[in-house]
Amino acid sequence: MRDAKQMLKYILQRLLLMIFTFLVIFIICFILIRLLPFDQATGPGKDPATFYRMQVAMGRMYEVVNADGVKEYLKTPILVQLWNFFKNLFAPPEGVSRWGYSWQIEWMMDPMQLLGRQLPPTVLINIYSMVIATPIGIALGIFMALKKNKWEDNVLSVVIMLLISVPSFVYAFLLQYFFAFKWDLLPDIRATFEGNWFSGEMIASMVLPVLAMSFGTIAGFARYTRAELTEVLTSDFMLLARTKGLSRAQATVRHAFRNSLVPIFPMILGQIISVLSGSVVIEQIFAVNGVGSLFLQSIQRRDYDVFQFVGMFYVLIGLVGSLVVDISYGIVDPRIRMGGKK
Repeated sequence: MRDAKQMLKYILQRLLLMIFTFLVIFIICFILIRLLPFDQATGPGKDPATFYRMQVAMGRMYEVVNADGVKEYLKTPILVQLWNFFKNLFAPPEGVSRWGYSWQIEWMMDPMQLLGRQLPPTVLINIYSMVIATPIGIALGIFMALKKNKWEDNVLSVVIMLLISVPSFVYAFLLQYFFAFKWDLLPDIRATFEGNWFSGEMIASMVLPVLAMSFGTIAGFARYTRAELTEVLTSDFMLLARTKGLSRAQATVRHAFRNSLVPIFPMILGQIISVLSGSVVIEQIFAVNGVGSLFLQSIQRRDYDVFQFVGMFYVLIGLVGSLVVDISYGIVDPRIRMGGKK
């Protein structure tokens, strides 16, 4: 009962800290983005009257009439804009989106709707990558630990170090060159149609970006699993298990592998959370119209509302992932006492 209360207290503390961190990051980003300039090309766009009307409705600008009787629109002070944003977040004016609008990518589209439209390809690519990379990485780590200091372990260690050291976009370019252009085995970019994401053509077009995103994950899980399993295999309780009559395979499966999974399981949870984040570079290389591509477009076109919304989405995913990983340590390993005093 006491442990449960300590765990609950720790979760609440971490949750409050996460909310506070998110608010601090949000306020800093909000102020910096509002300091950015915009002109006729990057601000009002094709319909200045609608743009300025919505800016006034959201409390970002106000209308004045100069000495010549001409209407001018001036920026509201940034702190007032921040207050208006939080006020509109809970009680938006009628006909006004609480998140702002896209003025360049999709005229007057809610950033949340824009993100929801481009989220499915990002989620699918990340799920495919996680499903492929996680078991392969853990299996390689187990194999390397069982073959410690033998030639198989040495060769795989070199390969793993190369996979970790080389950026993923390098693999993307190599895969694209050989499999798409040189050998013409797979399409070089995503299938350019809207429809069934699980069709054969669409899955074939996702093979290369999924592989490019999987190499680094495979290497990370393999290295971590090898390190943890090697340490467990040399523990005293493993020697005791062998003296009780268990074979090496039985002792490894029943005791060593289960104990080594304790620090690896939070990594798997982190991978599950990260399926929403995507990869800006990989999506750009393979023309995947996902969240990463949306984020890059918002920067290039100075679509500030979309840029802020997607940026905060990335921040939230990272904070939630860290929170889930921290909490999972105390759940999967009873020896860890979260929030307890020595």
